[in-house]
Amino acid sequence: MKQIFSQRRPLEPAIHIVSWLLIFGFPLVFADRGNSMDWHQFLRHSCVPLCYFLIFYINYLWLVPRYLFNDEMRKYIIANAILIFFSSLMLHLLLEAFSTPPPEEFTRRMPPRWIFYIRDIVLMIFVAGLGAAIRTSLRWRQAQEMLLEAERQKTEAELKNLKNQLNPHFLLNTLNNIYALIAFNCDKAQEAVQELSKLLRHVLYDNQQTFVPLEKELDFIRNYVALMRIRLPQQVEISLHLETDPGSSLLIAPLLFISLIENAFKHGISPTAHSFISIAITGNTDGTVRCEIQNSNYPKTGQDKSGSGIGLEQVSKRLELIYPKHYEWEKGISANGQVYSSILTIQTKNL
Repeated sequence: MKQIFSQRRPLEPAIHIVSWLLIFGFPLVFADRGNSMDWHQFLRHSCVPLCYFLIFYINYLWLVPRYLFNDEMRKYIIANAILIFFSSLMLHLLLEAFSTPPPEEFTRRMPPRWIFYIRDIVLMIFVAGLGAAIRTSLRWRQAQEMLLEAERQKTEAELKNLKNQLNPHFLLNTLNNIYALIAFNCDKAQEAVQELSKLLRHVLYDNQQTFVPLEKELDFIRNYVALMRIRLPQQVEISLHLETDPGSSLLIAPLLFISLIENAFKHGISPTAHSFISIAITGNTDGTVRCEIQNSNYPKTGQDKSGSGIGLEQVSKRLELIYPKHYEWEKGISANGQVYSSILTIQTKNL
C-alpha cells in the first residue's frame, strides 16, 4: 500500500484511513457507556469490516492491476469468486467462534443459514466492485493527467519551435533593411546596427521567457520603429501610440506584435507616393491588450525578396497556443483597397 500511495496526493491515504477507522469504530457508537466495554462483542462485530477490508485491498492493490488492467476479465472473476467464497466461510467460522449459542426458542425462528451466506456474499461482491471502481477511476485520472502533461509539453515544444523560427525571420528582415541602407547612407547604416544591438538583447534574453512585462515589449517596439525610421523617405508618415494604464503590470507573450508591425512596414510604404503607418498598442487594468495597426496598402511585388511571408502565420499559431479563445483578430483591406488594418485584442487575465 505504501508504494501505491507514495505517488498519490496526501489527501487520498488520509481518506482511506479515516474511512476504515469509522467503519471499524462503528460498533463503539452502540456500546453501553454505563458498563465496561465488552471487547469480546467488539471483536465479534469487527470480523465483518475486517473481512471487507481484506477483500477491498486485495482487489485494489493486486487483482485489479494484475488482471483487470491487463484485460484478463475471466481470471479476475475467478480470483474474486475464490476470494469471496473463502472469505465468507472464514467470516462465519469467526462469528461462531466469538458468539455464544443463542437460546433454543430463538434458534427455531432463525432463517436458514444459507440466507446469511448469500447476504454476506452479495455484500462482499459489492465491496470488491467498489475497490475495482475506485482503482479504475484513479487510473483514469492518472491517464488524464498524463495526457494533459503530454499536451502541455507538446504546446511548449511548438511554441519553442515557433520562437526559433521567429528569431531568424525577424533578423533576416532587419538585416535586409540595413543592407539597403549601406547602399546610399553608410552613417545611417552604422546607426541602424547600433539600434539592432539593442533589439538583439530583447530577442536573445527576454524571448526565452513565456511572458514578459508589456512595458518591456513596448520599449522593444519603440526601438524597432526607431530603427525603421532611419531608412524611410520623407513622405512616409509614422504614428506611434504605446501606453499602459498605471499599475497594470500586464504580461504578454514576447515578440507577438513585431510580425504585425513588420508586415505594416513591408506592405505600407511606397518609395514615391505618400504612405502612412499608424501603430497603437494599449494595455488596460482589466487585462485587455489591444494592438491596432493601419497602413497604406502597397502589396509587395514579386521582385521584393524581403521576408518569406511566414510572420502572420506564426502569429496565428502562437495566439492559438498561448491565448486560445481569449483573443480577437480582425484584419483586412478597406473597400477602396488603399488601407490595410489589423486589430488584435487579447484578454491576458483569467487564462
